[in-house]
Amino acid sequence: MSLRPQPPLPPVPDDTARVAQTAFRRGNPYLLLRTRLGTIFADAAFSDLYPTRGQPAYAPWRLALVTLLQFREGLSDRQAAEAVRARIDWKYLLALDLADPGFDLSVLCEFRGRLLQHEATGRLLTRILEAARDQGVLKARGRQRTDSTHVLAAVRDLNRVELLAETLRAALNAVAVLAPDWLRSLAPPEWHERYDRRIEDARLPQSGPKREAYVLQVGADGYHLLDALEGARTPPLATTLPAVAVLRRVWARHFTRERDGSPPAGAGVHLRPVQGRGPGDRVESPYDVEARFRAKSGTEWTGYMVHLTETCDPDLPRLVVHTDTTPANVHEAMRIGAIHAGLTSAGLAPGEHLADAAYVSAEHLVAAHEQYGIALIGPARPKQGWQTREEGAFDVTDFAVEWERQRVRCPEGHESTSWGAYKDRASGRAFIRAGFSPAVCRVCPAKPRCTRAESRRLSLHPRAEHEALAAARRRLESEEGWRLYGQRQGIEATISQGVRRFGLRQARYRGLAKTTLQSVATAAALNLDRLAAWFALRPLAPTRTSRFKALTA
Repeated sequence: MSLRPQPPLPPVPDDTARVAQTAFRRGNPYLLLRTRLGTIFADAAFSDLYPTRGQPAYAPWRLALVTLLQFREGLSDRQAAEAVRARIDWKYLLALDLADPGFDLSVLCEFRGRLLQHEATGRLLTRILEAARDQGVLKARGRQRTDSTHVLAAVRDLNRVELLAETLRAALNAVAVLAPDWLRSLAPPEWHERYDRRIEDARLPQSGPKREAYVLQVGADGYHLLDALEGARTPPLATTLPAVAVLRRVWARHFTRERDGSPPAGAGVHLRPVQGRGPGDRVESPYDVEARFRAKSGTEWTGYMVHLTETCDPDLPRLVVHTDTTPANVHEAMRIGAIHAGLTSAGLAPGEHLADAAYVSAEHLVAAHEQYGIALIGPARPKQGWQTREEGAFDVTDFAVEWERQRVRCPEGHESTSWGAYKDRASGRAFIRAGFSPAVCRVCPAKPRCTRAESRRLSLHPRAEHEALAAARRRLESEEGWRLYGQRQGIEATISQGVRRFGLRQARYRGLAKTTLQSVATAAALNLDRLAAWFALRPLAPTRTSRFKALTA
């Protein structure tokens, strides 16, 4: 497929316009978008995705629009292709004649593949934001807010036994496609009994000894296949199959074996102790090796996290300006810097950024201000120590720090006697430790409110971080600051809309790259929906009021 020089984008055919305007006398979102934004996309924006020679490709500007409409309405490729042929509002937006036959559904998949291959998925959202900026409804250095939600991977949840057996089954299927004759001569008849069907459909042993024997047998079968793949007569490409690489990873994590002689099947193979499902390199499914397990706030899932950032300026539509998709086990605090960098590179860095405590730390407060000129607003993480939980106890904030003198003064007026700069061995973060004289603390009448040790020792952030953290806490202690931060809750409505109408929480595809494409396309489609509502002067829906509460209104 090639993209050749195209004539100017066509206007809406007269017959299409006449029928559409007759059918939608009271207005239609797609007709309104075409009137206000035109075609939105242009072929030139995707010219680098296509070669210069070959069969002419279907217009990519139309495919980009169809992709967004598809995500807006939750349609499959087949349903989207049928809508192009059958729906008058789609034909109007795409400037198609009434008799236009459309395209084959495979064209949409091929277009998404080009976006992924050239890492061009962000163009779908970028062009919508450019159109919004041209309309004067999007500005930089305004106010934005960020929150995240989980995305379920498009794979079945597997327990440990199912994971091991299904991983081996997936490798056998992959090798069977590439080298059927070689695998036919290798596989014993009992392998077909164990791995012909999906493991979830098999009747696995229930009792402890039988189940353990089954797992060890699976481990021995996997090692037998891996050893054979390393042999001299192995088909060259079989060892490089992705499913075989996954098999090696999974077996290295879950099994060990003894290599003395040739033991019978299952002998010499041992199952490693459970290593947990934390931030390690644990594969959760052989069919999506990038999906990870996470437990958060009582919710457990296997998949990804998506972070949405939207504008919240008064008297302007709420538009999603950035999406960030990661494996589920990547904490929010690790992404706030990437979010700020992405917004800045797009020319959409906010002046004020509202986020919850998961995104806020002393380091992030300083970095956001110094690197990007962004005021990160949100609650700091809870302070540690028994003093924060006991009323009347002296907290770190009760101590006065004199940075020039490198001294700390306690609430009773005593000065620290030691001051040193250190680095945490685990994280590498710098901190300052100040200590007080044991002789002074021992006789101090306020000691029970200050420390239970021989003397008080304080761990402080470096000066810039300490002062930024103190300022953030003071801001939220004021009524004005708390009212400002209260606007962050609006992002939860956006996430709810994305989940209920756009399927944001369920991955349609497998892999991080394709899930990222889904989140970007969903954000762009959501923006189309909100721009159409804004142009139609449709106000935001008010918060629901129950009939009983309405009696007192």
